[in-house]
Amino acid sequence: MSKKSSAKHPDRTTGMDIGISDKDRAVIAKGLSHLLADTYTLYLTTHNFHWNVKGPMFNSLHTMFMAQYTELWNAVDPIAERIRSLGHVAPGSYAQFGKLSSLPDAPSEPPKAMDMVRVLAQGHEAVARTARGLFPLVEGASDEPTADILVQRLTVHEQAAWMLRAMLEE
Repeated sequence: MSKKSSAKHPDRTTGMDIGISDKDRAVIAKGLSHLLADTYTLYLTTHNFHWNVKGPMFNSLHTMFMAQYTELWNAVDPIAERIRSLGHVAPGSYAQFGKLSSLPDAPSEPPKAMDMVRVLAQGHEAVARTARGLFPLVEGASDEPTADILVQRLTVHEQAAWMLRAMLEE
C-alpha cells in the first residue's frame, strides 16, 4: 500500500479512497478546472474565428480552425470527467469559465485573418502553460491518469502553437 493511500481513512463525506488524499484531489481538481476553462475558452474563440475568417487564406484557415475546434471540443469531456473522478464538481457555466480561464474572451469584432492566427497561437501557448503548471501537483500525488491527460494536452497545444506561429513567419 502506498504512503498516499488512505484506506483506513476514506474521505468522510464521500467514502472515496482512490489512493490520493482529499487535499491533493481538491488541489488537482482546482487546477483541472482552470485547464477546462482555458480549453473551453480556446474552443469558443477558435469556433468564432472559423465562422468569421475571411480573406485570401479563407479556405485553409477555415479548414484548420475546424480541425482545431473539433479537437478542443473532444478534449473538454475527458478533463471534466477527470475532475468528477477525483470527487469534485466540474465547472460548466460561462461565468465560471470566465473567472477560471487565463485566456481573454474572443474579441467581439473579428480580427483580420493573421491576427486570428496570432490570437490562437497565444491561446494554445497559454493552455500549455496551464497544463504544465499542474505537473508538480499530479506527480507529487502519484496521479497518473491526470498526468496522462496533461501529456496529451501538452502535445496537442504545443504542436498547434508551432503550426500557427509558422504561418506568421515571413
